[in-house]
Amino acid sequence: MSKEVKPESMSLHSLGGRAGEATLEQEPVCIFGTGDLGRSLGQRLLQTDYKVVYGSRRPHTCGSLPRGAQVLVDVSNNPEKNLYPEANAAYLQKLLPGCQVVKGFNTLSAWALQNGPSDASRQVYLCGNSAEAKQAVAEVVTKMGLTVLDRGSLSAARELEDIPLQLFPEWRLPLQIALCLTAFFFFYLLIRDVIYAYVIQGKDISFRIMVSLANKVFPIVSLIMLSLCYLPGVIAAFLQLYRGTKYRRFPDWLDRWMLCRKQLGLLALAFAFLHVLYTLIIPIRYYVRFRISDSIVTQIRENQTSKFDTTIAWRSDSYYSVGILGFGLYVLLGITSLPSVSNALSWREFSFIQSKLGHLTLLLCTLHTYLYGWDKFLRPSMYKWHTPEGYMVSLVVPTVVLVLKLLLLLPCVDRNITRIRRGWERAAPDEDKTLLM
Repeated sequence: MSKEVKPESMSLHSLGGRAGEATLEQEPVCIFGTGDLGRSLGQRLLQTDYKVVYGSRRPHTCGSLPRGAQVLVDVSNNPEKNLYPEANAAYLQKLLPGCQVVKGFNTLSAWALQNGPSDASRQVYLCGNSAEAKQAVAEVVTKMGLTVLDRGSLSAARELEDIPLQLFPEWRLPLQIALCLTAFFFFYLLIRDVIYAYVIQGKDISFRIMVSLANKVFPIVSLIMLSLCYLPGVIAAFLQLYRGTKYRRFPDWLDRWMLCRKQLGLLALAFAFLHVLYTLIIPIRYYVRFRISDSIVTQIRENQTSKFDTTIAWRSDSYYSVGILGFGLYVLLGITSLPSVSNALSWREFSFIQSKLGHLTLLLCTLHTYLYGWDKFLRPSMYKWHTPEGYMVSLVVPTVVLVLKLLLLLPCVDRNITRIRRGWERAAPDEDKTLLM
């Protein structure tokens, strides 16, 4: 053999006859490899009444195998992309010209196989040049309780083999957005709060970076990222209204944006969780306890007491109440975005939660921030170095999204967008002339 055996290459085929001449239940299945994947796959096949045969270069070092196996094995996997000039499956096809090679099972993990088809990772991608061979493998997949996704001919093998090597491909853009927003607001607030106090007031409050500053950055990033989940849907609706049809493709940038909304929302929820946790530790901070005790001592010395302010009480209770409700819906959105939960919902139920309750969540979180600001927007002292507070900046995007969404809910606008999404198209001027002739 002119080439070493490639890592993580596994071949699954039936012995004792061609597909169609005998049922697969009567034929043994041979698995080349006794690693975690080979063992787990063999266990699942044995549980579905298949006879399993293992093949191994080191049969005495692979340990115990599932009961029912007749021979022992060895397996490996490609550690990186483009390690070889051709796909594993294509290479095997050249080595075995008399055999029909089918690529499959490589995107499943041993953990997913061991946990059964109830796990979210239940899709099995197949590709091969023989429809008959793919059908034979598809029957095995179906009997194991998994879902078959046919990706065409064997030329797609390289694409399938690269899937397990991908590192968060759908999370890259959302993570970049989160990182950029976090860095921007961290340095923005660092300049406004810490550096301003040191330069103008001569105070060293750098200790506030760890908790106070972080607890300002997290909710800001969370609110902006939540609004970015719903902004592309609003843009798409106005684009369809402008075009008068739903059958024209959106721009590529809008397509990519809409495809990463789930990841944006989950990252936004993570930042909201951090905000909640940081808020919970505020009462036990040394700085806060010192300020409270110092205030009490000062009042005793001066024989003064602070009067209860009903307005402040209403403001703080409303601020906390709206925040709790918003966070509760936030968590609900995150839970229903999980595949194991969303698969149990109908499309109408999923759309109601993610769209209607999602916009309600955005409204509550935005209102929570407005209540936090209260009348600070009107105080000139809040604009240090003529710059607004960070939470003021964070309100721009969600406010725009909510205003645009409100416009879409107007009866005249909603009627048109509903007609377009049901298939109605506005005729072009040329088409109108043709109809009149």
